Amino acid sequence: MIDDLDARIITLFTEAPRVGVLEASRRLGVARGTVQARLDRLRADGVIASLAPTIDPAAFGYRITAFASLEIRQGARESVAAHLGRIPEVLEVHTITGQGDLLCRIVARDNDDLQRVIDDLVGDADIVRTSTLIALSTVVGPRVLPLVHDAVGTRDP
Repeated sequence: MIDDLDARIITLFTEAPRVGVLEASRRLGVARGTVQARLDRLRADGVIASLAPTIDPAAFGYRITAFASLEIRQGARESVAAHLGRIPEVLEVHTITGQGDLLCRIVARDNDDLQRVIDDLVGDADIVRTSTLIALSTVVGPRVLPLVHDAVGTRDP
């Protein structure tokens, strides 16, 4: 579980990822050692999975985002996952319920490139059927801060 200080630390480093521990302690009004210890614990507990930068694929030419639902042969999930892992434009793969077995988030430079990516995607004999949707715009982007604030009973300011 996290507390209010953890939530404030997470919020600060999410909104200002380049802030150092000393500056964070100043902004939060707590000791530097407290911020460092909390960050270390949050990382060790898996609450903070990464301090890596958030990359926007569109910024380097991948302007198309699409979602592909894949129906695969039973028992082939691991081999299909390995196949999908070799395609750089496949950013995420999730097992799902409902229609299909896997849901992939993919990117491409343009529609012709998307066709190439889909052709690569279905190049595995264990993929039986696909359905692809192209995202026109992002209404709500990836986010977790509302969950952080909900976990401690505060609202994101």
